[in-house]
Amino acid sequence: MRSLLMKIVASAALLVCALATSLDAQWLTRRTPGIPRTPDGKPNLEAPAPRQAEGHPDFSGIWAGRNVVIPVPEDALTPNSKELLRDRENDYFKGRPAFKCRPSGPEPIGGWKRIVQTPTLITILNDDLTYRLIFLDGRTLEPDPARTWMGYSVGHWDGDTLVVESYGFNDRTWLDARGLPHTEALRTTERYRRRNFGLIEVELSVTDPAVFDRSWTLSYELQFRPDTEIVEAVCEGDSSGWVGRVSDADPGAVAVPSPILARYVGVYSGLWGLAPRTVRVRLEQGALYVNGVLGEQVRLIPQSESLFMGTNGLWYRFDSNGDASAFVFEQHVSGDWRFGRQPEK
Repeated sequence: MRSLLMKIVASAALLVCALATSLDAQWLTRRTPGIPRTPDGKPNLEAPAPRQAEGHPDFSGIWAGRNVVIPVPEDALTPNSKELLRDRENDYFKGRPAFKCRPSGPEPIGGWKRIVQTPTLITILNDDLTYRLIFLDGRTLEPDPARTWMGYSVGHWDGDTLVVESYGFNDRTWLDARGLPHTEALRTTERYRRRNFGLIEVELSVTDPAVFDRSWTLSYELQFRPDTEIVEAVCEGDSSGWVGRVSDADPGAVAVPSPILARYVGVYSGLWGLAPRTVRVRLEQGALYVNGVLGEQVRLIPQSESLFMGTNGLWYRFDSNGDASAFVFEQHVSGDWRFGRQPEK
């Protein structure tokens, strides 16, 4: 059984590493022309937002956001949606579109992207080589557009806020890394506000009666990335050869007393590759949970008092000689990444 689980761990880790390359492998010496700078030559991200000739804020540039699991209110999910989320976790998220080398559709809130803006069209170029078109030429949203991976989007200006309405998504994508589902009835409304040169605030509202009992809204941010360039993050291997399910690992779990589990609770930080990563470990109803690399909630299945199988297909090993030296290893084929415990504030 362990060899079967390790096969999915290795496969998942290789693909996660490939998808995460753009987070920490940019060209760091590319000086962005035409941006405001402080007297010492550094980008002034607090400067006023630039505007196009017609007066609207200009969103053009390279932007990045944090990959997140969408915090949909529990009462907004239908029972069928909750069951589907549990099943996708049990399957180690093998069906995630990115793990099948398919477009992620409306999923990627985070990641790197280049925005190219003209008075009548905004193009969003994602680092996985997909793109999105937002039409600003006065057209209205079609009542029944063809269903596509990226959907059909039209925008208009409400003062300095760009309002984007989208419809026409196929149902083969997820809304976030944990498998939040949607149907072809999905409709979204986004409101983009460029607060200053370095920050875009986005408010996203979602409606899909077949999946959600009510509409819901969340907010997130995009940060301007100066003096760099995007490196493509192309999927080169899918999950068709992955084996194992979480339910296969659960029967072999070792019983670990709660006082021992409680010793591991805390906040750990370090580098995952070249990117900073913070691992938050919490104990709920007798089980440990951590935040995954892609933002998903990961349950840890004990294989011993210190070694745990994660529901994301990765392994976690704790070691401690006292709180001051406690750390956790996140183990996969790209390496064993060490994260030290942070002092309590």
